Amino acid sequence: MTTLIWGAGAIGGILGAYWARAGHAVHMVDIVADHVAAMRTDGLRIEGPVEEFVQVLPASTPEELTGTFHRIVLAVKAHHTEAALAQLTPHLAPGGHVVSAQNGLNEKVIAARIGAENTVGCFVNYGADWLEPGRILYGNRAAVAVGELDGAARDRTRDIHEMLRIVEPEAVLTDNIWGYLWGKMGYGALLFCTALTPDSMSDAMARPEHGPAYRALGAEVMALAAAEGVAPLGFNGFDPEAFRTRDEPGMAASLARMVAHNRKTAKTHSGIWRDLAVRKRKTEVDAQIGIMVELAEAHGLKVPALARMVELIHDIEDGRREQSAALVDEVVAACA
Repeated sequence: MTTLIWGAGAIGGILGAYWARAGHAVHMVDIVADHVAAMRTDGLRIEGPVEEFVQVLPASTPEELTGTFHRIVLAVKAHHTEAALAQLTPHLAPGGHVVSAQNGLNEKVIAARIGAENTVGCFVNYGADWLEPGRILYGNRAAVAVGELDGAARDRTRDIHEMLRIVEPEAVLTDNIWGYLWGKMGYGALLFCTALTPDSMSDAMARPEHGPAYRALGAEVMALAAAEGVAPLGFNGFDPEAFRTRDEPGMAASLARMVAHNRKTAKTHSGIWRDLAVRKRKTEVDAQIGIMVELAEAHGLKVPALARMVELIHDIEDGRREQSAALVDEVVAACA
């Protein structure tokens, strides 16, 4: 089976390069023509402290792609999910499935389009950055998990799990993929907050005066997960239970562990920060955090820290504000 990887950026590029090197048939799709040309000629260069190698990969732009595939790994930014689905659905073979290797709750969007029975959940937390056409930084290993949306174990999920273990040997086959995805929503909310500043992820989260903002953000997301009936899972320092119960010592300890985890990566800043500071483009804030603000309204919950953070990210995107530690002060004030 040839696995189609739709989106050959930080996450999809790592998956494709590792799988192809291990002998799996893959085909890459990306909208950046120069990146596509580099992958299929000189090869995709994976660099950084984890491992360095170059892998030539079959690759196409969406317009060039032909044929159908039983397995499609979707690895685009969350806010590009709908557009990507419109392009990839004609290439999904009858009875085929889409694996969401993305940040956010995109499995809901995919399932609404192609059916939950054709959708597989995937959680990826390793650090990677798209540097330029043909180059991806692999900054650090981290938690990876895959699971069916209904919690069942199927042959296709076992196959995907074995493939993910090529990239991350400790990858988990889980019956609670929603727990991982909601845990990442909490973790991700904190990373969005670090992107308000020029600081690295670790330096931003380590500022004691901004602790109330990070604690409030994590607590608000975990309250939403509880309202949705989901039991979030912890990973790489993030402790969902501490934030759910607003246990001050527990949250402080969790933040300290997250700071320590992110001190060890060559990817010093989040992808959100990179979108704002380097690539000067829209972030995933509406597709990840904005939807939680809407969900909170539906549940009658107050999420002042999340709401203010969304506004501040929009201000940076639209050129009204610059990244500054002072912006996190405003999140602190909102949740006081």
